[in-house]
Amino acid sequence: MLMHQGIGLDRFNALPDRSAVHALFECCCSVTWAGHVALGRPFTSRADLFTCADSGLFELSEADVDATLQCHPGVARRAHTTSSALEQCAVWSPDEAVMLAVVAACAEYEQRFGYPYLWCASGRDAAELLRDVTVRLGHSPEAERKTMVGELARINRIRIERMLGPEDGYL
Repeated sequence: MLMHQGIGLDRFNALPDRSAVHALFECCCSVTWAGHVALGRPFTSRADLFTCADSGLFELSEADVDATLQCHPGVARRAHTTSSALEQCAVWSPDEAVMLAVVAACAEYEQRFGYPYLWCASGRDAAELLRDVTVRLGHSPEAERKTMVGELARINRIRIERMLGPEDGYL
C-alpha cells in the first residue's frame, strides 16, 4: 500500500526532494530511479512524468533492476499462493488446474532466467497469465529482460497513477 495516495501532480511537484524520492520509491522500490524522476520535477503533465519514469527505468543498471525485483515477489512466489487466495482478486480465474500450471511455469521461468516472472495483471486473468508466461519462456534472455522491464514500467505507471490520484482530483 502506498503512503502517498491521491496527492495530485501539483502537490507532488511541490514536495521537498526527500519526500518526492520517498513517494516515488513506493512506486518502484529503487532509490536510483526515484532520484532520477524526482530531479525531473516540476512536470507540466502526467504524460511528462510517465515519460521521465519510463526513461529512468530503462537507464537503470542490471544490478539496480535486479534489486528492484526483490520488492516484487512474482506471481508464484507470493507467500501461500493458492488458487483460493488468488480468487480474491477479480482478475484471477478460480480454475485450480490453470493456477497449478501457472505456478509450475513461473518456477520454470525463474530457473531459466534467474529472476521472478513479473507481470502487470491489471485487467487480465489467469488464462492470459499462463499464455504470457508460456510465450515468454521461449524468449532469449536478452529479449526477456526487455519484456520484464516493460512489465515493470507498466506496474510503475499504475502505482504512479495511484500516487497522483484522479486527474481531476477527488470530489
